[in-house]
Amino acid sequence: MDFHINELVWTREPAQYSLDKNRIEIVTMPGTDLWQRTYYHFRNDNAPVLQMETAEKYFSFAVKTDFTGSHHRFDQCGIVMYLDSENWLKASVEYENEEFQHLGSVVTNHGYSDWATTSIPASVKTMWYRFSRRDADYCMECSPDGEAFTQMRICHMWEGAESIKFGIYACSPEESSFKAVFTDMQITECMWKAHEGQKPDAE
Repeated sequence: MDFHINELVWTREPAQYSLDKNRIEIVTMPGTDLWQRTYYHFRNDNAPVLQMETAEKYFSFAVKTDFTGSHHRFDQCGIVMYLDSENWLKASVEYENEEFQHLGSVVTNHGYSDWATTSIPASVKTMWYRFSRRDADYCMECSPDGEAFTQMRICHMWEGAESIKFGIYACSPEESSFKAVFTDMQITECMWKAHEGQKPDAE
């Protein structure tokens, strides 16, 4: 499986964007986000998402994000697997203030989101992500240089066992707008290797 930009399809096409063989730019619109139910008691499902579809069960997708223009709380861009409004995952850096940002991931199963984060300096303006699939289980990783990746999240997607859609997204949940830039997109063999540790429990 290879990455071809002409195979990408919009879910909620943004008003401003550009697509090139090796570069994608998305200008976010205010009030756009992906979130479902948990804790905040609201649901947002209007962020632009650009994805390709596959039934391949084992692969990895990597992309470099540049969010130099982010400047307002919750501005974000990153990787996504959007199946439908109630089943998806994403990973990104979310701007918080001039001192720090949230590097994190959200997993949404059957209409309920969770959010796992760690704080990083606000001076960080680029981040690589790698999304890996092993059947219905998924791994999200990040890297400052595209070489050494660190695990962010391993999860199971209840509706993610068959054909899926995956790619990139960008949004600005509050009154903001910025240009998100995506480059160095590639699909490889699954870089999330099979677990060779503890044996499964006997049935």
